[in-house]
Amino acid sequence: MKLRDFILRRVLLAIPVVFGVLTITWFLAYVIGDPVSIYINENTPQRAIAAIRAAHGFDEPLHIQYFLYISSLLQGDWGISPSTGFRPVLEVIAIKFPATIELSIIAMIFAIVAGIPLGILSATRKDQKVDHFTRILSLVGVSMPIFWLALMMKYVFFYQFTVAGPPLSLFALPGGERYTYVTFGTFEYTTGFLLIDSLLAGNIRLFVDAALHLIMPAFCLGYLTLAIITRMMRSSMLEVLKEDYITLARSKGLTERIVIYRHALRNALIPTVTVIGLAFGSLITGAVLTETIFQWPGLGKWAVRAIFWTDVAAITGFTLLVALIFVTANLIVDLVYGVLDPRIRFG
Repeated sequence: MKLRDFILRRVLLAIPVVFGVLTITWFLAYVIGDPVSIYINENTPQRAIAAIRAAHGFDEPLHIQYFLYISSLLQGDWGISPSTGFRPVLEVIAIKFPATIELSIIAMIFAIVAGIPLGILSATRKDQKVDHFTRILSLVGVSMPIFWLALMMKYVFFYQFTVAGPPLSLFALPGGERYTYVTFGTFEYTTGFLLIDSLLAGNIRLFVDAALHLIMPAFCLGYLTLAIITRMMRSSMLEVLKEDYITLARSKGLTERIVIYRHALRNALIPTVTVIGLAFGSLITGAVLTETIFQWPGLGKWAVRAIFWTDVAAITGFTLLVALIFVTANLIVDLVYGVLDPRIRFG
């Protein structure tokens, strides 16, 4: 099978997955409350309420409302988010998505840079002290809820030692053209990545302050992924080290470093790559709690606000985005497989 055909097949198979996620989320969001309630208050006259229902199709049967939503979605209209000033959902996502990606990338870099070496070290020092320490570290990581770790770190490092100052008080003005930051004033909204925009603005103090505010949420978000990567890397490396070609490499007199990093690591990375790809999608969902606790201005904080407001368009838009990220991550993992393992061929 050619690579092009493989990608096409995977994309086609992903469509029912995304459609199923969207359908379930839309119906669950609909049943939690009257969608028109977010547009009105106790003083809104009945005539205005009826007009709002008619304008948004809320007076139609449920299946018709669902069909209208899907039709709009396919035309690039993800709806209007009342919880963010009646702005288009796609516009809000475009403004807030970079902040979440920035946090997720830093968390993933931390997890990969620390997790893979720890897994290798644990496997090559099996049943030694460093192996026991690494296994305990991983067990704690996969067992500890993100929100609890975030709350404990915030209590210890902010309320007790004030490492990074108060929560990041940052928001984008309507249109997303500028940031307003309570400590350092207003600066241009260029890329949406706070670290990059602060450097482009020439504000080194803001860059340092934002970097300090990123440390704790990135650690909390990446610790679970680090634990999973470490456990998977250790398990994969132990299996690979039992293979005959590793024994042959050692019998040739190759140093242990060459055996591990040139011959064993490539094959041991294959299952780990799967974990890394899926974990990146999990980081987006994990950011919901992390961003809310640390007040990071990304999609996660926006999603929580949308839930409290019963903002159906925002909830379904966020869920659809996460589903698309998971599907894309799976596709990328499959393609990377072909690079790491010559036995896997697409054509």
